[in-house]
Amino acid sequence: MYRQIVHFLQGQVLVRIECGCPERVLNLCGARGIPFWELTWESPVCLTLRAVGRDLPRLRQAAEDAGGSLHLCRSGGVPVFWRRLRRRYVLLAGAVLALVLMFGGNLVIWDFQVSGNDTVPTETILRALEDYGITVGSPGLHIDQETMRNHVLLALPEVSWLAVNVRGCVAHVQVVERHRPPEAADRSAVTNIVARRAGLITKVEALEGQAMVLPGTTVTEGQLLISGVSETEHIGARFVHSMGAVWARTWYELSVSVPLQITQPAAGSRSHSRWALDIGKHRIKFYGKGSITGVDCDKITYYKPFTLPGGLRLPLTLVRERITAWEGAAAERTEQSARQEGEQQLLALLSARLPEGSTVTDTRFAAVRQGDRLTVVLKAECLEQIGQTVTLPETETTQR
Repeated sequence: MYRQIVHFLQGQVLVRIECGCPERVLNLCGARGIPFWELTWESPVCLTLRAVGRDLPRLRQAAEDAGGSLHLCRSGGVPVFWRRLRRRYVLLAGAVLALVLMFGGNLVIWDFQVSGNDTVPTETILRALEDYGITVGSPGLHIDQETMRNHVLLALPEVSWLAVNVRGCVAHVQVVERHRPPEAADRSAVTNIVARRAGLITKVEALEGQAMVLPGTTVTEGQLLISGVSETEHIGARFVHSMGAVWARTWYELSVSVPLQITQPAAGSRSHSRWALDIGKHRIKFYGKGSITGVDCDKITYYKPFTLPGGLRLPLTLVRERITAWEGAAAERTEQSARQEGEQQLLALLSARLPEGSTVTDTRFAAVRQGDRLTVVLKAECLEQIGQTVTLPETETTQR
C-alpha cells in the first residue's frame, strides 16, 4: 500500500518492450539504476513492466541500445493529472475550490446538531447562540465555553448547562434542561376540596382534613368532599390545609356537527417547481422576486444539502419548491367517512377535558343526519379525580 501511494505521487508508466534478447534490456536497467516492477513476460521476445514516469527517456534509450523498441501503454499519477489539468482553467479552479472548502471549511461552522433538549425548542437554542455570535459561518476553533455559557444561559432560563463542541465543520450543542421542583403548597391557607363535576365516588384519599363523602356516594358539582375545618370536643374547630384525592365515575355527552359537503381539488391541477440555492444564510433565487404563491396553492419545499465524500457538509443547499395550483370542486362524502371524522374529533375533545391520570372506561357513538351535516354524539363513562381545592375566605375562618 505504501509503495502504491509513492508510485502514484511520483507518477508511473506501463511500457511494452520488444527485443531479440529482452534480458539485455533488464541488465542495462539494473546497471543504469532504473527501477522497475511488475515484470510480465508476454513472449520470449516481449515483456511489460512498470517504471517511474521520469525514467521513461532513460528506459527508452536502454531498449534502443539493446536493439529493441519500447511502446508506452499507459501513464498515470499526480504529474500526469497535473499536466492534463494545467490547461483546463475551469476544472483547475474547481479543484482548488474543493480543496479550499475541504480544508478551510473545518475552520468555520456550517451546521448545528442539538441534543438533550426535550422541552426547549431547537430554534430557541440556536437563536440564543446566534445572539451571542455563534452561527453559520462563524469561526469554530476558539470558543470560550465559560463566557459563552454566561451569556447564553441568561437567554435560556429553562436550560441549566450548555456546551458547544466543534468537530470539523459541525457544531454539536449539548443541552441539559433545568428540572424545577414543584411549587410548594401554602400550608397556612385553610382550604376545602370540592367536586369539580358530578359523579359517583369510588375512592377517597384524605391526606389532610376530614372526609365528608364515602365510596358509593353520588355527588354534585361543587359539593364538599374533604373539609379543612373539623370540630373537636376539647379545642373546638380545627383549621387545616386539606389535601387528598377523590376518584369518581363520571359521564360525558359531547356532540359535533360534521359537514357532508366538502371541497376537493379538481382534476387537471397545474404544478411547477421553483429552484433556489442557500449559501450559508443567504438565498439566491432562480425565479422572480415574489414568494407569494396565491390562495388556492399548495407548496412543498425540499432541501438537498451538498456533502463531500466522508460526510463533510458544505454550506450549500439546493432548495426546490413544488407549487400546485388547484381549483376546488364541491363533492359529497359518505356518512361513514364523516362519522369517522366526527368520532376522532369527539375523542380528542374528551381527552382534552379529562385531567391527567384519567381513564375512559366506556364509549358509545350515535350519528344523525340533519340536512347537509351529520351530527355525531358521544356518550362516555370515565374514571377521574374530581377533587378541586378552594380556599376558604378569612371572614369565615374568623367567625368560626
